[in-house]
Amino acid sequence: MSDNSKIEWTDATWNPVRGCSKISPGCTNCYAETFAERFRGVPGHPFEQGFDLRLVPEKLAEPLRWRIPKMIFVNSMSDLFHEQVPDDYIVNVARVMRLANWHTYQVLT
Repeated sequence: MSDNSKIEWTDATWNPVRGCSKISPGCTNCYAETFAERFRGVPGHPFEQGFDLRLVPEKLAEPLRWRIPKMIFVNSMSDLFHEQVPDDYIVNVARVMRLANWHTYQVLT
């Protein structure tokens, strides 16, 4: 998504998955949902589907193109381990992290 994040504790964000669903009270004030829903219905916008969960395979190789080592926040706009994300897709994300091992990855859920 961005190789120049404004989040103070990371250098970049990488979102091979977009969207999520609320599963706990901790999700009540989700910043990612608020952001994404502003763009629901905007043709061509990455969040044209709002915060509906979707895979973004065209983003999988993004860290491989970033040659300078970075601290990368994985799925700042989703949950990689969401129940609807297929296991093989999660494995592909992990493969990219292993291949682009000059980066440090932050995987939050």
